[in-house]
Amino acid sequence: MQDHLKGLVITGLGVLCLVPDSLFVRLVEADALAIAFWRGLVAGCLLALFVLVRMGARAFEDVLRAGWQGHAYILLYGLSAPGFVLAVSLTSVANVVFILASMPVFAAVFSRLTLGEPISARMIWTMLGVFLGLAILIIGSKENAATSLAGDLVALGVSACYAGALTAVRGVRARSMVPAAPIALIGMSVLLLPFVDVLAPVAEFWPLLIAHGAFIAFASGLMVLGPRYIGSAEVSLLILLETVLAPLLVWAVIGEDPGVWALVGGGVVIAVLLLSNMVVLLRLRAI
Repeated sequence: MQDHLKGLVITGLGVLCLVPDSLFVRLVEADALAIAFWRGLVAGCLLALFVLVRMGARAFEDVLRAGWQGHAYILLYGLSAPGFVLAVSLTSVANVVFILASMPVFAAVFSRLTLGEPISARMIWTMLGVFLGLAILIIGSKENAATSLAGDLVALGVSACYAGALTAVRGVRARSMVPAAPIALIGMSVLLLPFVDVLAPVAEFWPLLIAHGAFIAFASGLMVLGPRYIGSAEVSLLILLETVLAPLLVWAVIGEDPGVWALVGGGVVIAVLLLSNMVVLLRLRAI
């Protein structure tokens, strides 16, 4: 019971650290790729320092020897980081986080294709409900000046990439993939370096850039530690907090109205995922 409470607290704190992510992107008035560079570099360096202190330099070598699944995780996780920033720069925060909530659907499909895992009847109904919510949200993008179809599609790609990363990492369960996160984040920042003036936002926004990266680093670390003590259904429910709180925080701080379509479509997505995960929890407790 004590470990379960520990898992809830640690995971909950990790989710709360994710909530301001999109707000930082809005507050830093700079090119999206420049923001992505500093977000990845600061978070990656802090996570790398944590790995060096706790696990040693050999941990990075172990990850790089993890085979194609480990390399796929690094690539897909690395792509999702700047992809998130780009999506937020193109469409509303509400649209991005509601679309990212579709991650479990992509994960179920990828697990079926790559691991041969069956898709349950519950997940089929969940998929249909999530697709309905996303359809409402994307159709409504034409009605809101703060949204765009291009941004929605980028967010959908980020959701697929991150779900693919989570699926790939399941193939290397015997290894700790914590060191893979800083490799992915720093590596992607290095790749972005030739394409953008990364020094432009530093003079005015360096406190926000550092804080942004620090929040991502803490969130990443806590989200790795917390789920060790609780089930995946509980983790999914806690992650829904970020989906609800992130657009509300941006709305409160800078007045970005998500719009009726986003609220309706996002509400459908959240309700479907909430119901689906509650069914899992009830079944587990009945055993």
